[in-house]
Amino acid sequence: MNAAPRCLLIAGGLHHPADAAAPSIVRALGQHGVAADTEEDVEHACARLARGGYGLLAICALRWSMSDARYDAQRARWGLALSQSARDAIVEFLRGGGALLALHTAAICFDDWPQWGDIVGARWIWGESGHPPYGAVQVRFAAPSPGTIASDLPNFECDDEVYQRMSISPDVQPLAFARSMQGEAPETRQWAPVLWTRQWQGARVVYSALGHDAASLDHPVHQRLLGRAACWALGRPPYGDTASAAPQPPRSAFNA
Repeated sequence: MNAAPRCLLIAGGLHHPADAAAPSIVRALGQHGVAADTEEDVEHACARLARGGYGLLAICALRWSMSDARYDAQRARWGLALSQSARDAIVEFLRGGGALLALHTAAICFDDWPQWGDIVGARWIWGESGHPPYGAVQVRFAAPSPGTIASDLPNFECDDEVYQRMSISPDVQPLAFARSMQGEAPETRQWAPVLWTRQWQGARVVYSALGHDAASLDHPVHQRLLGRAACWALGRPPYGDTASAAPQPPRSAFNA
């Protein structure tokens, strides 16, 4: 009998403490038989990843180079230029059959490593990307979505952040969109793509831009979505659920 899959979760960062998100992610994965170990030190985590034993890498961290002067006071604690050995560990893990669950701030991470954006399918563009203030968010799943991790999930509302104006790979086919309910300015209430699955050099990748903290991650629909996402990435059916673990065909975009 094959051993139960294990996940290495990298969490934490500026204004995103690990304990605000990690317990909720660990709980969602555990409900589907995926045990997770949490690391805050990125370099240490990548060395651990290279030693083997994991089927899934999950990243809900906010670690980047912080080259802008406005981050002078935080750079010593949170600034990160990812080492070549850490980059190699992630790439070799994925090329060797591993899977990736990238959440929320993962698209901002590792800004000095262009390949990371190619893997995730999105890049945060400093000076262009942004988000309305944290608060009430509407999440709508694209339809139809049979055979995807979003199958039969109801639309929901939670407190979160909606990332806007990121650079998204042209092959991305969004499975969900979200919009902030904060403020009246039209640009802050626009629908933005927040969820997709893809494959990178044979590795299964899920990215969700949602998940700022437990207020979002503990929502019952979000918990189901996280579990499905992990199982899809691992190529296994979710426990007690109907989502398919099969690769997904291209789909049409959502119309608000």
